[in-house]
Amino acid sequence: MRLLECVAGHECGAPAKQLARETRLALPTAYHLLRTLVHEGYLRRERGLFFLGDAAERLSSNGAEQKRRSTVIDALARCRDAIGAPVYYAMYRDGEIEIMCVSDTPGAPAIEEWADFRETGHAHAVGQCLLSQLDEEARRDHLARYPVRPVTPYTVRDGHSLLRRLERARRMAPVFERQEYALGAVCAAVPITVGTTAATVAISLPLQQADRLLSAARQLQHEVGRHLGSVGLSISI
Repeated sequence: MRLLECVAGHECGAPAKQLARETRLALPTAYHLLRTLVHEGYLRRERGLFFLGDAAERLSSNGAEQKRRSTVIDALARCRDAIGAPVYYAMYRDGEIEIMCVSDTPGAPAIEEWADFRETGHAHAVGQCLLSQLDEEARRDHLARYPVRPVTPYTVRDGHSLLRRLERARRMAPVFERQEYALGAVCAAVPITVGTTAATVAISLPLQQADRLLSAARQLQHEVGRHLGSVGLSISI
């Protein structure tokens, strides 16, 4: 590990003798370890100089990704605790609705995915919020692949009704849904657009707390505004 750290500190590469000296390793030991690291792909050798290899670059990339995920998870947990409701983070990527992270507690559990979230985007606040951020062609393409169908008695009845609803949605305004995906639950989703990527942060509440959905959505907007930088990081995950 010391050798890897040492090589990483030399953008133009370094010879074995210099690396041995800087890591205070005996030269034979350094040579042995360097050969092993080259063989495993963690280092590469060019004209007697050692550089980080592909395996080390992948390790660094994975570590950065884990850090971004951890940052997003922490931000969602802060929103969850401030509002007292489970929080969901989702993106629309490659034509699919993807739930990236859910933060809940035993006292405020997330809604069970009893029907595939990707196929029922028309029925839940997360999906409706993401679809509202797409252009008309992308919306119609999504609905052609995942047609509107009843999930509960409260689900929007057909594709035309859903498209009209999405067209009326105000830009960056919360999207509300009441028992359309799960009986006994109400939801709100806040849109997040970073570049051309559609994303959303949402909350769910039990039906008996429906009277606080509007205030909770406003609080969610406030919390998302505070932590938007952290959440935006995961766009690149």
